[in-house]
Amino acid sequence: MSCTERQWTAQISPLLLVLSGPSGVGKDAALDMMKAAHLPFHFVVTATTRQKRPGERDGLDYHFLSEDGFRQQIGSNQFLEWAKVYGNYYGVPAADISNALKRGQDVIVKVDVQGAATIKRIVPEAVFVFLMPPSEEELANRLGKRQGQPLAELRLRLDKAKEEMKRLSIFDYVVVSQKDKLDIAVSQINAIVLAEKCRVKPRVIKL
Repeated sequence: MSCTERQWTAQISPLLLVLSGPSGVGKDAALDMMKAAHLPFHFVVTATTRQKRPGERDGLDYHFLSEDGFRQQIGSNQFLEWAKVYGNYYGVPAADISNALKRGQDVIVKVDVQGAATIKRIVPEAVFVFLMPPSEEELANRLGKRQGQPLAELRLRLDKAKEEMKRLSIFDYVVVSQKDKLDIAVSQINAIVLAEKCRVKPRVIKL
């Protein structure tokens, strides 16, 4: 959606929306709901070296790479940002973003908070949205339901989530992901995009 009344006076620049939040908060589920609604966004597929989870598809959920393949792409500067998280590499393909922006398409990138901070330094005019759990207990319940989640890893992820919450100041918006009410969170993300489209001084993304 956009402020169509403005189309005859000025071209609205495409947005780069960065969606972040702690592990288990529902970022993937929110994006899946947005894709199912056929919203007019380009959803960037992250590259990773972690193993596939059941039901995940290469090229759709993630680009699954070997460590050697990932390092080669680092060496050729193919990532807007990359990091090693919980022993696995994750990276955001830069060309995927720039090509969509050149087409005039709004882009959504999903990263962890560390990745969001990196993109903030590189592309400060992006829109940064933090997806927040309603409580620490709820986040622990969600993480605990993941199959094969060792107790030590669960504690590690909860500790990291507490640290990530301390970095809210780098974000522009906060959206709470309530249990069984993900549609509300998605509606709020869409409302953020609409509000940004209605800015008197629009953001201009430069990569």
